[in-house]
Amino acid sequence: MLENNFTNPTISIEQLPTILTLDAQSLSEQYAPLNRLINLGFILFVCVLGMVLYFQPFVGLPEGLLNSLPFFIWIAAVLGFLFTWLSYARDLVKSYSLRALDLHYTSGLFFRKVVSQPITRIQHIELKRGPIERKVGLATLQVFSAGGEMHTFQIPGLLVETAQQLRQYILQHKDVIEHG
Repeated sequence: MLENNFTNPTISIEQLPTILTLDAQSLSEQYAPLNRLINLGFILFVCVLGMVLYFQPFVGLPEGLLNSLPFFIWIAAVLGFLFTWLSYARDLVKSYSLRALDLHYTSGLFFRKVVSQPITRIQHIELKRGPIERKVGLATLQVFSAGGEMHTFQIPGLLVETAQQLRQYILQHKDVIEHG
């Protein structure tokens, strides 16, 4: 007869660790202002493009479009600045936390979101750097979980050295956890 050593004890809610005690690390202080500049540049580009279209003498525009184009330019500018302000405020509250067994990413201005990934479930990690990020020394850390094609989450706005250290720690720590 086989002896069954399986146990599954009940855990009370009071015994669970709280996610609110995470030691949140802010993103680079360059990240939010850089995103704000990129957004403002795009808004300026759209508004200037609209004004060039309005004042250009080469192609005759229909009267209805000519009359409504300034209205659309103003709407684009106002909505763009509002979006930029909300995006900037949202960027300021983003943070991450690394513990011995898991990685957490917190985002959201009005609707808070905390994504947690056990280190043992991380399939691989990529450092992503666009041309603007390379210019200012920032990187985005993409975390891929086991069994998924897309990244589980990404932590933007990290200093390159910090992103490389996080990646290296997770890869080394993951190997130690899995193989003892």
